[in-house]
Amino acid sequence: MTAEPARRTIRVRFWVLLAALASTLIWAWHDIRVRKERTEWQRPVEVSVALVEFGQVDRPALAALRASFPALEQRLAAEYRRFGGTLTRPVAFTIFGPVSVDRPPPADPDDSITSLARHAYEQWRWTRAVDHGSRLESSGFDSRIYVVVRAPSDSTRSWVEGSSEQGGRVGVARIELERSTVGLALFVVTHELFHTLGATDKYDEQGHASIPAGLVEPNRVPLYPQRFAEVMTRNVVLAPGNERPPESLAELGVGDETAREIGWLSSGPSK
Repeated sequence: MTAEPARRTIRVRFWVLLAALASTLIWAWHDIRVRKERTEWQRPVEVSVALVEFGQVDRPALAALRASFPALEQRLAAEYRRFGGTLTRPVAFTIFGPVSVDRPPPADPDDSITSLARHAYEQWRWTRAVDHGSRLESSGFDSRIYVVVRAPSDSTRSWVEGSSEQGGRVGVARIELERSTVGLALFVVTHELFHTLGATDKYDEQGHASIPAGLVEPNRVPLYPQRFAEVMTRNVVLAPGNERPPESLAELGVGDETAREIGWLSSGPSK
């Protein structure tokens, strides 16, 4: 190859790489802007919920969970309006599935770059398979929550946990589902959804509510017992170090700090 063709090839490669970089930057700018718009609350936040069965699950419990999302929308709307919001329906859920899977979502990674990268790839593969199986079109939604349900392994207690992209788009809730845990499942779904909107956990290393951030009514007199479970804490605080899981959706509450993080409250305490 002579010098001129070689230089021409280099220039072509340069412009191809430059175009690819520009496209990536434009996409990233658009994605950041759209994520920010979610918490400006100029329109409802559109949330897809994919119900994912891992093993056999009680059918009435699964049906009850699916049927409960309108009530969750109403509860979130009530909390949103308590902070002065004007939308009739601030959060809109669209339910997909259930779809059965033969493997759970990938376990949470450690803090190493390799582990984080591997987890991101494995979670992308897993969610892609679920989307295909449940006919979920991933575009067009502000957040996507995958609710993995399985039968309880212990008749005396139920297991729940979750993981989400902080300020991202994807959350995963893992729930041992039976009729008595449908309300708790809705709390976990909301907890993971709020993570994607920028909310942070409000509990300490022992799992106890942080005071006062983990309280819905930090000015209540007497302070305890609290009437609500702060959604980023998940428990009703009866006294310092003494908590219980919420017993109904009516106990779901949003504290001031969480409200600020997701854009429901700009400054100062709630009314």
